[in-house]
Amino acid sequence: MWGKDYDKNLVQPWRNFMPVELLIAMLRDPASTGALLPSSRALARAMANAATGADLIVELGAGTGAVTRALLHAQPHVPLIAVELQPPLAQRLKACCPTADVRQAAAKEVVDALIDAQGKVVLISSLPFRSLPRRVASETATCLCRFLERNPARKLVQFTYQPRAPFGAPPGLQWQRTSVVWRNTPPAGIWELQAVS
Repeated sequence: MWGKDYDKNLVQPWRNFMPVELLIAMLRDPASTGALLPSSRALARAMANAATGADLIVELGAGTGAVTRALLHAQPHVPLIAVELQPPLAQRLKACCPTADVRQAAAKEVVDALIDAQGKVVLISSLPFRSLPRRVASETATCLCRFLERNPARKLVQFTYQPRAPFGAPPGLQWQRTSVVWRNTPPAGIWELQAVS
């Protein structure tokens, strides 16, 4: 029935729908979950490619693992800590990505504990800063900036559906939009934050 070159996405469209764990997390805590759909493969690949050259990758808001899997594929020899606050999603990550160090915790807690980490640490973030409670968003952003200020080799890679930077940067750090991924629902901009050279 199907030729050799059929599109597997057409045959298995269910892969693009919302996993049950994501739906449960959204119903329990919509502000902390943020996403209506998992990240597309194109967005996940773009985020993973932005971690090239890292000595350690810390993924914040790992969700259903779309970006986690892309990171493990693109950077197989780099240690990966995947951080997810929602218990059902963290359990899913542990099952589907056994080589990742999955931590069910708040992003701030994990990043604060890594403040003295050596080498080039890349933070890959899918945190929904625009929908998080204001206090949580502010405290998390402050923590991430403090982490980046400690070592100029570090950077934060964040995607957002908004046309502007995810949050304000303090003096000494600067945002740069590196790309827009149109093959995502909705399209997403990828931004990098690091020390001004």
